[in-house]
Amino acid sequence: MTATPDLVLYHGPNSRSLRARWMLEEMGLPYTLEPVAFDRRPIGDDAYGEIHPLRKVPVLRDGADLVRDSIAIMEYLAARHGPTDLVLAPDEAEYGRFLEFLQFGEAGMLMPLNLVVAHTALLPEDQRNPSLAKWGRMECDKLLAFIETTGLAGGREYLAGGRFTAADISVGYSVYLLKILRQFDRSATGVDAWFKRITARDAWKRASAT
Repeated sequence: MTATPDLVLYHGPNSRSLRARWMLEEMGLPYTLEPVAFDRRPIGDDAYGEIHPLRKVPVLRDGADLVRDSIAIMEYLAARHGPTDLVLAPDEAEYGRFLEFLQFGEAGMLMPLNLVVAHTALLPEDQRNPSLAKWGRMECDKLLAFIETTGLAGGREYLAGGRFTAADISVGYSVYLLKILRQFDRSATGVDAWFKRITARDAWKRASAT
Protein backbone atom coordinates (compact mmCIF):
# COMPACT_ATOMS: atom_id res chain seq x y z
CA MET A 1 0.00 0.00 0.00
CA THR A 2 1.18 3.53 -0.76
CA ALA A 3 1.27 6.36 1.78
CA THR A 4 -2.06 7.89 2.83
CA PRO A 5 -3.83 8.31 -0.51
CA ASP A 6 -5.24 11.55 -1.88
CA LEU A 7 -8.30 10.11 -3.57
CA VAL A 8 -11.20 12.01 -5.13
CA LEU A 9 -14.17 10.17 -6.66
CA TYR A 10 -16.35 12.09 -9.12
CA HIS A 11 -19.74 10.55 -8.53
CA GLY A 12 -23.29 10.52 -9.81
CA PRO A 13 -26.30 8.97 -8.03
CA ASN A 14 -27.10 5.39 -9.11
CA SER A 15 -24.37 5.55 -11.76
CA ARG A 16 -21.41 3.26 -12.37
CA SER A 17 -19.46 5.32 -9.87
CA LEU A 18 -21.28 3.24 -7.25
CA ARG A 19 -18.92 0.39 -8.12
CA ALA A 20 -15.89 2.55 -7.39
CA ARG A 21 -17.40 3.94 -4.20
CA TRP A 22 -18.32 0.45 -2.98
CA MET A 23 -14.73 -0.69 -3.60
CA LEU A 24 -13.37 2.30 -1.69
CA GLU A 25 -15.67 1.58 1.23
CA GLU A 26 -14.83 -2.14 1.28
CA MET A 27 -11.12 -1.32 1.33
CA GLY A 28 -11.55 1.31 4.04
CA LEU A 29 -9.71 3.94 2.01
CA PRO A 30 -10.17 7.63 2.79
CA TYR A 31 -11.55 9.59 -0.14
CA THR A 32 -13.35 12.78 -1.07
CA LEU A 33 -16.68 12.46 -2.88
CA GLU A 34 -17.16 15.07 -5.59
CA PRO A 35 -20.78 15.08 -6.86
CA VAL A 36 -21.29 15.66 -10.58
CA ALA A 37 -24.51 17.41 -11.65
CA PHE A 38 -26.87 14.98 -13.38
CA ASP A 39 -29.64 17.51 -14.09
CA ARG A 40 -28.23 18.30 -17.53
CA ARG A 41 -26.95 16.48 -20.61
CA PRO A 42 -24.08 16.15 -21.00
CA ILE A 43 -23.56 15.84 -17.25
CA GLY A 44 -21.39 18.17 -15.21
CA ASP A 45 -20.05 21.53 -16.31
CA ASP A 46 -17.22 22.77 -18.51
CA ALA A 47 -14.73 22.31 -15.67
CA TYR A 48 -15.76 18.67 -15.38
CA GLY A 49 -15.33 18.36 -19.14
CA GLU A 50 -11.66 19.06 -18.60
CA ILE A 51 -11.50 16.07 -16.24
CA HIS A 52 -13.52 13.75 -18.47
CA PRO A 53 -13.93 14.99 -22.07
CA LEU A 54 -16.84 12.57 -22.58
CA ARG A 55 -18.59 13.96 -19.47
CA LYS A 56 -19.11 10.50 -17.96
CA VAL A 57 -18.74 9.12 -14.44
CA PRO A 58 -16.92 7.76 -12.59
CA VAL A 59 -13.53 9.38 -12.52
CA LEU A 60 -11.02 8.64 -9.79
CA ARG A 61 -8.31 11.18 -9.10
CA ASP A 62 -5.31 9.87 -7.20
CA GLY A 63 -2.88 12.73 -6.92
CA ALA A 64 -1.93 13.46 -10.53
CA ASP A 65 -3.46 10.23 -11.89
CA LEU A 66 -6.95 10.05 -13.41
CA VAL A 67 -8.83 6.78 -14.03
CA ARG A 68 -12.06 7.05 -16.03
CA ASP A 69 -13.72 3.62 -15.93
CA SER A 70 -15.46 1.82 -13.07
CA ILE A 71 -13.82 -1.59 -13.60
CA ALA A 72 -10.41 0.00 -14.18
CA ILE A 73 -10.85 1.99 -10.97
CA MET A 74 -11.49 -1.18 -8.98
CA GLU A 75 -8.43 -2.85 -10.47
CA TYR A 76 -6.36 0.29 -9.87
CA LEU A 77 -7.39 0.57 -6.22
CA ALA A 78 -6.58 -3.09 -5.56
CA ALA A 79 -3.17 -2.86 -7.23
CA ARG A 80 -2.12 0.58 -6.04
CA HIS A 81 -3.72 0.69 -2.59
CA GLY A 82 -3.93 -3.01 -1.64
CA PRO A 83 -3.39 -5.70 -0.67
CA THR A 84 -7.02 -6.65 -0.45
CA ASP A 85 -9.04 -9.88 -0.38
CA LEU A 86 -11.39 -8.28 -2.92
CA VAL A 87 -9.22 -9.62 -5.74
CA LEU A 88 -7.89 -13.09 -6.42
CA ALA A 89 -4.16 -13.57 -7.02
CA PRO A 90 -3.03 -15.28 -10.24
CA ASP A 91 -1.96 -18.36 -8.31
CA GLU A 92 -5.32 -18.77 -6.56
CA ALA A 93 -7.90 -21.28 -7.71
CA GLU A 94 -10.69 -19.64 -9.78
CA TYR A 95 -8.51 -16.69 -10.78
CA GLY A 96 -9.81 -16.99 -14.34
CA ARG A 97 -13.38 -17.19 -13.08
CA PHE A 98 -12.79 -14.06 -11.00
CA LEU A 99 -11.56 -12.14 -14.07
CA GLU A 100 -14.49 -13.41 -16.12
CA PHE A 101 -17.15 -12.10 -13.76
CA LEU A 102 -15.23 -8.92 -12.97
CA GLN A 103 -15.48 -8.02 -16.66
CA PHE A 104 -18.88 -9.61 -17.22
CA GLY A 105 -20.63 -7.08 -14.98
CA GLU A 106 -19.79 -4.35 -17.50
CA ALA A 107 -18.69 -5.80 -20.83
CA GLY A 108 -21.06 -8.77 -20.74
CA MET A 109 -24.12 -6.87 -19.52
CA LEU A 110 -23.55 -3.42 -21.00
CA MET A 111 -25.53 -3.36 -24.25
CA PRO A 112 -28.87 -4.85 -23.16
CA LEU A 113 -28.70 -3.06 -19.83
CA ASN A 114 -28.11 0.29 -21.55
CA LEU A 115 -31.07 -0.32 -23.84
CA VAL A 116 -33.32 -1.04 -20.88
CA VAL A 117 -32.09 2.08 -19.04
CA ALA A 118 -32.42 4.32 -22.10
CA HIS A 119 -35.82 3.13 -23.31
CA THR A 120 -37.56 2.80 -19.94
CA ALA A 121 -36.11 5.72 -17.96
CA LEU A 122 -33.36 7.87 -19.46
CA LEU A 123 -34.74 9.09 -22.78
CA PRO A 124 -37.74 11.44 -23.10
CA GLU A 125 -40.88 9.37 -23.56
CA ASP A 126 -41.33 10.43 -27.19
CA GLN A 127 -37.85 9.07 -27.99
CA ARG A 128 -38.25 5.67 -26.30
CA ASN A 129 -38.59 2.57 -28.43
CA PRO A 130 -40.70 -0.14 -26.78
CA SER A 131 -39.31 -2.82 -29.10
CA LEU A 132 -35.74 -2.04 -28.07
CA ALA A 133 -36.76 -1.96 -24.42
CA LYS A 134 -38.44 -5.36 -24.82
CA TRP A 135 -35.41 -6.87 -26.56
CA GLY A 136 -33.08 -5.46 -23.92
CA ARG A 137 -35.24 -6.91 -21.17
CA MET A 138 -35.24 -10.35 -22.83
CA GLU A 139 -31.45 -10.27 -23.10
CA CYS A 140 -31.13 -9.15 -19.48
CA ASP A 141 -33.26 -12.12 -18.44
CA LYS A 142 -30.78 -14.39 -20.24
CA LEU A 143 -27.90 -12.71 -18.42
CA LEU A 144 -29.62 -13.23 -15.07
CA ALA A 145 -30.18 -16.88 -15.95
CA PHE A 146 -26.46 -17.20 -16.76
CA ILE A 147 -25.53 -15.71 -13.39
CA GLU A 148 -27.98 -18.08 -11.71
CA THR A 149 -26.90 -21.28 -13.46
CA THR A 150 -23.20 -20.58 -13.97
CA GLY A 151 -22.09 -17.83 -11.61
CA LEU A 152 -23.94 -19.22 -8.61
CA ALA A 153 -24.06 -22.88 -9.57
CA GLY A 154 -23.88 -25.48 -6.85
CA GLY A 155 -25.12 -23.22 -4.09
CA ARG A 156 -22.28 -20.72 -4.33
CA GLU A 157 -22.60 -17.70 -2.05
CA TYR A 158 -20.28 -15.56 -4.19
CA LEU A 159 -19.16 -15.54 -7.81
CA ALA A 160 -15.51 -16.57 -7.40
CA GLY A 161 -12.97 -17.76 -4.89
CA GLY A 162 -15.45 -18.69 -2.18
CA ARG A 163 -15.55 -15.12 -0.88
CA PHE A 164 -16.92 -11.67 -1.65
CA THR A 165 -14.76 -9.98 -4.30
CA ALA A 166 -14.71 -7.15 -6.80
CA ALA A 167 -16.46 -9.53 -9.21
CA ASP A 168 -19.52 -9.40 -6.94
CA ILE A 169 -19.30 -5.61 -6.91
CA SER A 170 -19.09 -5.49 -10.71
CA VAL A 171 -22.07 -7.75 -11.39
CA GLY A 172 -23.94 -6.57 -8.30
CA TYR A 173 -24.13 -3.01 -9.60
CA SER A 174 -25.68 -4.15 -12.89
CA VAL A 175 -28.28 -6.22 -11.03
CA TYR A 176 -28.94 -3.20 -8.82
CA LEU A 177 -29.81 -1.15 -11.92
CA LEU A 178 -32.30 -3.76 -13.06
CA LYS A 179 -33.89 -3.76 -9.63
CA ILE A 180 -34.31 0.01 -9.36
CA LEU A 181 -35.79 0.03 -12.87
CA ARG A 182 -38.16 -2.79 -11.82
CA GLN A 183 -36.84 -4.94 -14.65
CA PHE A 184 -35.49 -7.79 -12.52
CA ASP A 185 -36.69 -11.28 -13.46
CA ARG A 186 -38.14 -12.62 -10.21
CA SER A 187 -37.64 -16.20 -11.37
CA ALA A 188 -33.89 -15.71 -10.76
CA THR A 189 -34.29 -16.59 -7.09
CA GLY A 190 -30.63 -17.51 -6.60
CA VAL A 191 -29.51 -14.17 -7.98
CA ASP A 192 -32.03 -12.42 -5.76
CA ALA A 193 -30.68 -14.19 -2.64
CA TRP A 194 -27.09 -13.40 -3.67
CA PHE A 195 -27.96 -9.75 -4.27
CA LYS A 196 -29.57 -9.46 -0.85
CA ARG A 197 -26.47 -11.05 0.68
CA ILE A 198 -23.97 -8.69 -0.91
CA THR A 199 -26.07 -5.56 -0.31
CA ALA A 200 -26.42 -6.41 3.38
CA ARG A 201 -22.76 -5.44 3.74
CA ASP A 202 -22.00 -2.26 5.64
CA ALA A 203 -19.77 -0.97 2.83
CA TRP A 204 -22.69 -1.15 0.36
CA LYS A 205 -24.95 0.68 2.77
CA ARG A 206 -22.41 3.49 3.09
CA ALA A 207 -21.69 3.62 -0.64
CA SER A 208 -25.37 3.76 -1.65
CA ALA A 209 -26.52 6.11 1.10
CA THR A 210 -26.34 9.27 -1.01
